[in-house]
Amino acid sequence: MLPTPEQVRQYIADNLPCTHIDVQGDGAHFYATIVSTAFEGQSLVARQRLVYAALGARMDGSNAEIHALSMKNHTPDEYAAKGGAPKTQAEAGR
Repeated sequence: MLPTPEQVRQYIADNLPCTHIDVQGDGAHFYATIVSTAFEGQSLVARQRLVYAALGARMDGSNAEIHALSMKNHTPDEYAAKGGAPKTQAEAGR
């Protein structure tokens, strides 16, 4: 069974401290906006690696549940500067 966007959001929230996560998708291909203090001082590639690490085996190898994930990863300050209103970490983990 393919994961839902809500499941992907929860997988990320369970393993990466986020203040905001929005995931859309069709079960195989997903699009995410992720806001985390863990991204501070990190390059774009390092940010992606943090998300991939949070998803673990769900994105790794030929048996991966998630086949494609396009993401926009921001720090809380970057997200706020773009007009976003990051939620608290507790709200993002719900």
